[in-house]
Amino acid sequence: MRSVALHTLLLSALVAPALVAPGAVAPAVAAPGLDAPPAEARGTQVAVRAAAAEGIRFGACPAAEHLPAPVECGTVRVPLDYADPNGTRIPLTVSRTRATGPADGRQGALVYNPGGPGASSLYFPLAAGLPAWQRIAGAYDLVGYAPRGVGRSAPVSCQDPADRAKGPTLAPTLPSEVFKKERTARATTYAQGCARRTGAALRHYHSLNNARDLEVLRAALGEPRLTYMGASYGTYFGALYATLFPHRVRRMVFDAPVNPAPRQIWYANNLDQSLAFERRWADFRTWAAKYDTVYGLGATAGEVGENYEKVRAELAAAPAGGKVGPGQLHGAMLQALYDDRFWPARAGALGAYLKGDAKPLVAQAGPAESPHSGEAEAGDPGNAAAVYTAVECNDAPWPEDFARWDRDNTRLAQLAPFETWDNVWANLPCAYWKAPRQRPLDVRTGPGVLPPVLILAAERDAAAPYEGARELERRLWGAALVTERDAGTHGIGGGSNACVNGYLERYLLTGAVPGGTAEPRGGTPVRRASCAPHPEPDPVSLERQAEFRRPSDLPGRGVAARLDAGR
Repeated sequence: MRSVALHTLLLSALVAPALVAPGAVAPAVAAPGLDAPPAEARGTQVAVRAAAAEGIRFGACPAAEHLPAPVECGTVRVPLDYADPNGTRIPLTVSRTRATGPADGRQGALVYNPGGPGASSLYFPLAAGLPAWQRIAGAYDLVGYAPRGVGRSAPVSCQDPADRAKGPTLAPTLPSEVFKKERTARATTYAQGCARRTGAALRHYHSLNNARDLEVLRAALGEPRLTYMGASYGTYFGALYATLFPHRVRRMVFDAPVNPAPRQIWYANNLDQSLAFERRWADFRTWAAKYDTVYGLGATAGEVGENYEKVRAELAAAPAGGKVGPGQLHGAMLQALYDDRFWPARAGALGAYLKGDAKPLVAQAGPAESPHSGEAEAGDPGNAAAVYTAVECNDAPWPEDFARWDRDNTRLAQLAPFETWDNVWANLPCAYWKAPRQRPLDVRTGPGVLPPVLILAAERDAAAPYEGARELERRLWGAALVTERDAGTHGIGGGSNACVNGYLERYLLTGAVPGGTAEPRGGTPVRRASCAPHPEPDPVSLERQAEFRRPSDLPGRGVAARLDAGR
């Protein structure tokens, strides 16, 4: 599962069965869930009681977090191993702004996770200053946190920063056998580095423990029941939480859902995600062709694609500014397929490059500069990738024979060349993983077990294909699904669509979900609503392109995708 090099995936009916056919996979150990020995369940209860007694002491945030007042920070301690709750405990960093409205209208804490795995939501309390969140922030404390392994929360590391790939890189859509062997060797080394640098603790970084950590955080916040919003990967362990602790759920929002079916976690989901990105890539090319007079990339989607390949070939021969090769270009374009507000900047940079000006492309696709100029960045810059790898590889069985990966993705690349092989290289360390695997929990609730939950999904989301939302809707009895039709931005809650935001706000403030009828067979409620798409982006001038370089630069962007894009 990946969201731009690191994140989510999903089911697509267009993938031929042969692409997800059973094959040799790593052995799995029983997940400490509903059908496993109760050691983890008892350990969770012990940890919850301790957290409720200890609470969280909030104060000024560490300078390294760059979070201004009134945001405050604290720490909750959770067991590294829930089967041994009195053993090693690890700290999770938590951030908060208090509800801004009257005390009699306060509804508790709203906890948010943006996905990943490997993303932090410590920034989330700042959403209180955004118009789309003001009424919600009036009723709720907005709570963010760094999940286990992320940032200062017992960080995971897989390689020395000096060993990270630097400089221009290639990204062939039809890799040679030599290239495959080089990437296979790199994946093996990376997996070995995870085991060596993180040690025996590595096995405890997985989604079931993320769900248990959420239950401990709820208790530490003093909340009798949890109000939670997860996006992308955050929907997966949120769904695990709803399955494990349904009696502790107050309200839950699932934005851009991951397909939670056990058979999809995570190898099959990545195949489906690669196919979905091909469709979204066609959406971008079609849009750019409409503005050929602005960008000069071609009057048809095919011509835009040809010019993109021309740029890739030229960058392979002579990287722009000595920094941007085909790999960097591809990463920047993939970023744009997560959020169409990047489209004008990317199209402008491509057009400028073809006219002889490489500066916009270097600015958008080159190495990211520190957002705090002159300050040393804390921690491992590869931490997000390490957490992503650890969680996904620990979560489920993966094929251990590269021949399986090669066969499936060679076939898929014939249909979806844009993203297929790049997705393989991001996940290939899981083929050589040394830690034991979990068995994915069957996410499912029955009638009357769970309060109504709200699912938000964009119909053309590539990082989280729409079938994932439908699958989650089927599995959480009584769930309500709000669809943004004919749109593809990854994460839509709190973004630019007023219709979507209306459903989100109404649910969080009142618990109301769209109405519906019961299906004839089984009596399952059908609660669905649709929103027209947000307007597609208008072209912008080259002078404005510097304003829209990276995800964190997009003003007013939906928090759902805030940190869920970028390698």
